[in-house]
Amino acid sequence: MSLLRAHEAPAVSVGRPAGTSPVFLTCDHASQAIPEALGDLGVAAPDLDRHIAWDIGALAVARGLSEMLDATLVASGYSRLVMDMNRPPHRQDLFPVVSEATAIPGNTALDEPARRARQDALFEPYHGTIARLLDARRGRPTLLVAVHSFTPVYAGTARPWEVALLSNRDRRVADLLLEALQRDPALTVGDNIPYRLTDDGDYGVPVHGERRGLPHVLIELRQDCIASAAGQRAWIERLAPLLREACTAFAGA
Repeated sequence: MSLLRAHEAPAVSVGRPAGTSPVFLTCDHASQAIPEALGDLGVAAPDLDRHIAWDIGALAVARGLSEMLDATLVASGYSRLVMDMNRPPHRQDLFPVVSEATAIPGNTALDEPARRARQDALFEPYHGTIARLLDARRGRPTLLVAVHSFTPVYAGTARPWEVALLSNRDRRVADLLLEALQRDPALTVGDNIPYRLTDDGDYGVPVHGERRGLPHVLIELRQDCIASAAGQRAWIERLAPLLREACTAFAGA
């Protein structure tokens, strides 16, 4: 029996599947939704509006970039509390029991059938769609861009970066964007901070970007900068030309 009921949103959505841009966008933590079969996972409604449930503002920015660039966008349909689309399957926090000090009772003591049901219904369709679309693009230039957001304060410590660029072995795109964004003296730009991109901690970029040899970058935007439509539009308009420039630089990659 499927985890998702017929009337519920799909596990994955695709925008502009025939997009002409080399840019290929993903949004791993696009939604705060929880499948009806799982109730509320024991989490209070106000907590489902917090970063623990989704990357606030990230989907709006990703959609705006998709529209402005005519770029394909693949977005997840359900909350990271149900299953984190950017964690390798072996990770304990694939189904978080505690997130930022908030207990997630519905994830406590999950047995293997329950884990497999979530993986089959959510993880496999999402990453399978990304893989299928990237397979179909073989032979054409592709720049993989993962769009995320982060909290302005974590554990009582303010985070000064409005934007951060994450990379691992291949820094080509991150370095290009880093240099371009740092030209604006009003911006504080993070380089692999407040997070680092690693094989053990991440799934999307290592699997879909590095293993395929695609130019790639993970963009993190501070949530207070993209909480409003005006802030989202400002970042869409700032990032779109930089991504076009990156496409030109890596057209043959």
